[in-house]
Amino acid sequence: MKQFKKFSLSLLLLLSQALFAQNKASDVVSFTLKNGMKVMVLEDHSIPNANMYLFWKVGSRNEYPGITGLSHFFEHMMFNGSKKYGPKMFDRTMEAAGGSNNAYTTENLTVYTDWFPIQALETIFDLEADRIANLDLDPEMVESERGVVLSERSTGLENSNFRNISEQVKGAAFLAHPYRWSVIGYESDIKNWSIEDLQTYFDTYYAPNNAVVVISGDVSVSEVKKLAVQYFEPIVSKATPRAIHTVEPEQMGQKRVMVRKQVSTPNVMLAYHVPETKHSDYYALDLLNAILSDGNSSRLYSELIDKKQLATSVFSYMPESIDPNLFYLYGVASPGVQAETLEQEMVSVIETIAIEGVSERELQKVKNQKLVALYNSLETIDGKSNTLGTYELYFGDYRKMFDAPKSYEKVTLEDIQRVAQQYFKKDNSTVGFLMDKADSL
Repeated sequence: MKQFKKFSLSLLLLLSQALFAQNKASDVVSFTLKNGMKVMVLEDHSIPNANMYLFWKVGSRNEYPGITGLSHFFEHMMFNGSKKYGPKMFDRTMEAAGGSNNAYTTENLTVYTDWFPIQALETIFDLEADRIANLDLDPEMVESERGVVLSERSTGLENSNFRNISEQVKGAAFLAHPYRWSVIGYESDIKNWSIEDLQTYFDTYYAPNNAVVVISGDVSVSEVKKLAVQYFEPIVSKATPRAIHTVEPEQMGQKRVMVRKQVSTPNVMLAYHVPETKHSDYYALDLLNAILSDGNSSRLYSELIDKKQLATSVFSYMPESIDPNLFYLYGVASPGVQAETLEQEMVSVIETIAIEGVSERELQKVKNQKLVALYNSLETIDGKSNTLGTYELYFGDYRKMFDAPKSYEKVTLEDIQRVAQQYFKKDNSTVGFLMDKADSL
């Protein structure tokens, strides 16, 4: 064991050295424009390309009943026309310049991503500034995209067992907090948003002082600052959006939900309330997540699939989150296995860790895995921008990305056992069963 530990620590040290040979915190230059927009720049001249990641501090947590789904809807609308670049011209102009783009929406953020050859840098600034300052909420385009989102919602629920059960579990687990609805929103809300709703939401959250822009690649800080002042700084800032002050009350007992649709075998989801990403327990919980479901030697896979053959698929996950959220375990039962049996065995895996803890070998293995994953994410300029923005928004400071190896290494065996005992309690859980509708006949 001592020899293994020595080898693991040596590997961790080598990976840490490799990680920070690439970049260090002082390589990131940050400045704030007069309108409050924060810009972060990381020069990387390894290839003649660059990217721009725009992190908007708006997600489904900023919505309320009546306008749920608006954050995701703007992910569609932001590509559908503005003052200078009309409908579909954003994509066409970027592609003509050799670039491409994408976007994603979460419970907490909406993020727009642009990748391009360095010669297109000013074009990207022009494109982004135009749609931030002058988005066109054309009624015909709104209706077109409304139909797309409604179809996306119905198709997703029809085709994805996971989305079906997770939507119900979230709705039951959260009594008060806006994490209770899905990012795509409720169907009735999607059908009834007004142009006024959209304009108010856009004016509130798509203000420059509500964004963090991260640019990595073959750029110079001076050139980025010049273009940011030219294109972004004239955009007028707005009042700071009202903070989300709703605190989810402590759960006082287990909740259970049942969903029925056509499925071949039962699906089981367990959800436990856990703290926000900034919390000091994040790294222990993240490592516990890896111990549970990262790889074929993980606890859930080895126990429920390899040894007992109770499930055909099983995993756990914990989303990054601004507010306290949920830690999920999800399993698909093998043919002939009852939902109750799979639930009991999933709970047993957690209880074993809470009672007996984990081994030094298990803990060191997942620490190494986390460092390798971080190292891999920073090998590309896209990974650098996304990871820097993620740490800035979820952890409160991009510099904490450079402290992550030490933060993982500090987690002890006692920490893993403690968080398993503290958060994975029956009264803190919500259990969801997705069962075949024929079973209810």
